[in-house]
Amino acid sequence: MATSVDPDEDLVRRVGEGDPAAIQAMVARKLPRMLSLAQRMLGDAAEAEDVAQEAMLRAWRQAPRWTPGQARFDTWLHRVGLNLCYDRLRRRREIATDAIPDSIDDGPAPDRGLLAAETGARVEQALTRLPERQREAIVLCHYQELGNIEAAALMEISVEALESLLSRGRRALRTALADIAPHPGAGRDGRQGMRGGGAAARAEPLWRGTR
Repeated sequence: MATSVDPDEDLVRRVGEGDPAAIQAMVARKLPRMLSLAQRMLGDAAEAEDVAQEAMLRAWRQAPRWTPGQARFDTWLHRVGLNLCYDRLRRRREIATDAIPDSIDDGPAPDRGLLAAETGARVEQALTRLPERQREAIVLCHYQELGNIEAAALMEISVEALESLLSRGRRALRTALADIAPHPGAGRDGRQGMRGGGAAARAEPLWRGTR
């Protein structure tokens, strides 16, 4: 099936030819996205770094064999990253553990900076507690900013099924974060705590039911 022009096509070709500048450019372009994907799927910074590095290594190895026109390179790379994440999640389920996750202090933060950091941590924790497919849909569409059609193809489901996962995931997050979610009609001050970037700021559209 024909695909739209792949914005990474020339870069992948140059990486496949061993161009050092292209390899550096690919790492700069893709590594942060892979780190973000793995962090939100796994909820563990060290594991996320391992997954991101392995995904980039596979991208480098795949580049000389890449055939343009079959799929977008970014879509393929996301699939690699997701598969690596699911491998680690499966291993977690297979290993019994008595470790108790660190709890988040729900008390008031002394200033806005700490409040934003606490909110971000709460959002990340709530995200990791979603069912895996709901989390994958939220991460791909909201954080990785993929369109619904591309995300659905990546997950090998229909757009309707994707939208159902997104709806259930957003609803679960709103419930889990009800005490910090802005109320409808809140004024400027009611939104300021969500600003400043990071997970806290990016989460507000989840509560509003948008992507």
